Amino acid sequence: MNEGDRSKDSNATAQSAKTASLPKRFYKDVAVKDEGGRAAVLLDGRPVRTPGKAPLSVPNKALAEAIAEEWWAQGDHIDPRTMPLTKLANSAIDGIEGRTEAVVDDIMGHAAVDLLCYRASGPKGLLAEQAKHWDPVIAWTKNALNAPLALADGIVHAPQADASLAEIKKRLGEFDAFALAALHVMTSLTGSALLALAVARKRLTPDEAWAAAHVDEDWQASHWGEDAEAKERREVRRRDFDAAARTLALVDV
Repeated sequence: MNEGDRSKDSNATAQSAKTASLPKRFYKDVAVKDEGGRAAVLLDGRPVRTPGKAPLSVPNKALAEAIAEEWWAQGDHIDPRTMPLTKLANSAIDGIEGRTEAVVDDIMGHAAVDLLCYRASGPKGLLAEQAKHWDPVIAWTKNALNAPLALADGIVHAPQADASLAEIKKRLGEFDAFALAALHVMTSLTGSALLALAVARKRLTPDEAWAAAHVDEDWQASHWGEDAEAKERREVRRRDFDAAARTLALVDV
């Protein structure tokens, strides 16, 4: 057996062990039920429960149906990694409903040192890419949100005006727990509350925001090549980002 075959066998064994550790599928039917202005996901007629034991009840039928699709798609085992919408809904119900102010404050922690405000010192090509992807969002933040922001070179801290941060915080306060859960995920994955807000307000598409968040990384990859492990990690992060963007779109239906 050559090295390649041994590697394939090792990967297959690891994957088999990982699958065996997952819970077995215990249900046959998945349904959505209207519940007084919200919608619940049912398995064999029983409500799905969050890790905190609350019913998995979401703001509308569109989001519930998208979550139900994840449960339908499970095979013999239930793999949480393939259920990002369910994961996000669980977070909204167990961790954000009733404490939205704390989540807004956490997002504001990113906004105060937003990725888009910190520019490289060089080279010129990278600076041009940052300006291309980031300047329109900075301009939108100033004009549409009434929140002009200071820019900095390198990692030197650029303090932002209290009035600008207050405007951004006011906008975040307009979202419900499920939208905030999505915004929190997108902000954490990109390092930018501005990109998350731009997607929520339809100033950017999810693809545009994702590209903007990875200008530096893509620049390095174009010159030095892409690491396979880094690429895999990025694909996992992109799945979660897309689920958050989809949640934003669905709660806005």
